[in-house]
Amino acid sequence: MSKPSTEAQPLDASKAQSSARQPGARSPHYIRATSPVADEHTRVLKHGDSFAVFDRHGDIKPGGLGEEGLYYEGTRYLSCLLLKLEADRPLFLSSTIKQENDLLVVDMTNPDFSVDGDIAIQRGTLHISRIKFLWQAACYECLRIRNYGRNTLTMGLSLHFEADYADIFEVRGMKRPRRGQTLDPQVQDSVVVLAYRGLDDLTRRTRLLWSPSPAAVTGNEAFFEISLPRDAEQALFFTVVCERDAGEQRTPLAFETAQQSALASFKQTHAQTTVVHTSKGQFNTWLDRSLADLHMMITQTDAGPYPYGGVPWFSTPFGRDGIITALECLWFCPGLARGVLRFLAETQAREVNPARDAEPGKILHEARTGEMANLGEVPFGRYYGSVDATPLYILLAGAYFERTADLELIQSIWPNIEAALGWIDNYGDQDGDGFVEYLRRSANGLVQQGWKDSNDSIFHADGTLAEGPIALCEVQGYVYAAKRAAALLATSLGQRQAGERLEEEARVLRERFEKAFWLEELSTYASALDGRKRPC
Repeated sequence: MSKPSTEAQPLDASKAQSSARQPGARSPHYIRATSPVADEHTRVLKHGDSFAVFDRHGDIKPGGLGEEGLYYEGTRYLSCLLLKLEADRPLFLSSTIKQENDLLVVDMTNPDFSVDGDIAIQRGTLHISRIKFLWQAACYECLRIRNYGRNTLTMGLSLHFEADYADIFEVRGMKRPRRGQTLDPQVQDSVVVLAYRGLDDLTRRTRLLWSPSPAAVTGNEAFFEISLPRDAEQALFFTVVCERDAGEQRTPLAFETAQQSALASFKQTHAQTTVVHTSKGQFNTWLDRSLADLHMMITQTDAGPYPYGGVPWFSTPFGRDGIITALECLWFCPGLARGVLRFLAETQAREVNPARDAEPGKILHEARTGEMANLGEVPFGRYYGSVDATPLYILLAGAYFERTADLELIQSIWPNIEAALGWIDNYGDQDGDGFVEYLRRSANGLVQQGWKDSNDSIFHADGTLAEGPIALCEVQGYVYAAKRAAALLATSLGQRQAGERLEEEARVLRERFEKAFWLEELSTYASALDGRKRPC
């Protein structure tokens, strides 16, 4: 099957801008209100490039537009997972994500089971616990059942499963004209392999493994026969492995081995972070929870640690978000900034590509690896449509150097800093007025490319939407700070003349900004200037 081209195509910028100017125009990447965000009834786990959204039972309910599922690299590898005793779901007791965000623990019991109208097993006789966690693109589960009754109990337990391989943008509500091919399930030695051949020529596979083996297994269900004497307990282990293509075959670990590896990883990350301890226990708990949340969102890349945007819709690298997170964490975790600087240097734009809003030296806005991104159905495989990430990158480099005096890293990324400065001067200032502006060039990209990126976020006092190119107030501040940071770095690298030039450019920008953005009648600054230099 031929693959649609993902190369940049010529684009009429006036048409893109015309679309952007339509009052109330909605982004094609809008998350529909019928696609609910994670609420208190869902439980979220994440590790690396995989994450999972379960209901409070630890199940994944099928159907609808919900976000529940097991995801890996932008694709849902498991869209249904239902545990049943006989024909009924267990009764919910409690569930929680543990303090370190590494384990989901669920407690349940049995409903009343009747035979010929009489209650054969009374509710509350069994305790059912589920422990789930993610590790290296696999979901591990230990299911324990304990009999608190007076007699030996025999019953059936089943796990129903499905995989729809929906792209994350499909889950968000986007419609696709066509999809790839769902392959027939393969069952061999009690191992089930579900697979999908995408239009991007990748075969994504979900492997499901059990210990002990089920009494019976099909392409969408595993059935176990449970026999428990009084006060006895039985454990079942269940693993779901996500594989992006045939060359990515993974060998899952035993449950306890994987759990120990996950715990060791958390302890190692925690040991590299400054610990704050106070005399107030509740405050310490809040700090520990915040740190655990941060650690969950950090993914180890080849360039180092990088904080992803958020689960479920934004579990991927974002330039602006990563930089600001690194800045806020710089005082207690400078290694995070090092990873962010290196990752964004490696992904910096090197050519003009209108389809991705890319120009040489521009820093990444967003990166995705799902099928729709691979095919160019969305521009976010590597997308550069943020006006502020580039100056913020330079600002972070300067702040990192002041915090660590790590001149070796600064030397290694200095060409990237120079390229970012070049983008500010050569591409960021689109009309030669000395300010950095944005104007979407990608037909499917973001209309608004600052941190307020909803389509109607920049407007005039009468509610009229601003027309581009738009110069945001805060971005000029970022550029000013970036040039001063670059001046410090240039001087530290022995480039004194370059440092003096950058300081002078920052001074001139500040003077120009005061004249253009200050609104005397309001005693404040304009939030932006539109394409005709009118304040917004």
